[in-house]
Amino acid sequence: MDQKKHKTHILILDDDDPEREIKFEINFQLSLTPAERYEIMDSLVRDVLEMKSRHGYKNTPAIVARS
Repeated sequence: MDQKKHKTHILILDDDDPEREIKFEINFQLSLTPAERYEIMDSLVRDVLEMKSRHGYKNTPAIVARS
C-alpha cells in the first residue's frame, strides 16, 4: 500500500481557546482529501468496535418491544 507522508499538525495553546481549536480542526480537515477523511473515519470506527469487543460489548443491544 502506498504510504504518503503528511506534515504533522499540532496545536499548542497556553490557555483554552475553543475558537482557535475549531479553526485549527477545520483547517486540518480541509487539508485532507475526501479519501483521507474516510480512511480516518474508518480507522476510528474499527478502533471503537475493537474496544467494544475487548470490553465485552460484542453486539449492539437489540430493541425489545414492551407490551
